[in-house]
Amino acid sequence: MASSIVLFGPPGAGKGTQAGNIVAITGKPQVSTGDMLRAALVEGTALGLEAKGYMEAGQLVPDDVIIGLIEERLTQSDASDGVLFDGFPRTIAQAEALAEIADVSVVIAIEVPDGRIVDRICGRYTCNSCDAVYHDTFNPTQTPEICDHCGHTKMKRRADDNEETVRTRLAAYHEQTAPLADWYRHRDLFVAVDGDQDIDMVSASISAVL
Repeated sequence: MASSIVLFGPPGAGKGTQAGNIVAITGKPQVSTGDMLRAALVEGTALGLEAKGYMEAGQLVPDDVIIGLIEERLTQSDASDGVLFDGFPRTIAQAEALAEIADVSVVIAIEVPDGRIVDRICGRYTCNSCDAVYHDTFNPTQTPEICDHCGHTKMKRRADDNEETVRTRLAAYHEQTAPLADWYRHRDLFVAVDGDQDIDMVSASISAVL
């Protein structure tokens, strides 16, 4: 069974950037349950139709359906050397089910203090026209309220990019993933990486793990 990698971290930790780097280093495709669900719905597979029923009823898609989708995904040719699981598993039950169908060789957690996450997310804004991403502190526009890329003069912020909402999301993340981290630690698979560094330094830390 080819070895796979699990990547997780809180919202705003930089998983998207680092997932791209891991894919480039290892050649393993990035797999997220959201992408798999969308693909299964478009293709109209049996599992996709089953998932659609739950989603249309406003219910969470059960773990056995998600695991079935992952099992199908692992049979595809680009997954022959394993995959990078992004944001899955989220619970111990999911980790136990995943262990039955995939060989996870390492679990990389990008860790960033909650206060820094709040600063990162609450300071974000984007161009209304080209969706270029800026930050009040770390990456402001060169001229206030004018996009450096397209010159547009209107910016937007996500309604949920506020401190109360972000801290609620972080609390849910910690409650959900803390037991999972311990579960993988007991299996000597868990590696924490300091995400409160320059992006290149985080990438170097992950490369060293790999």
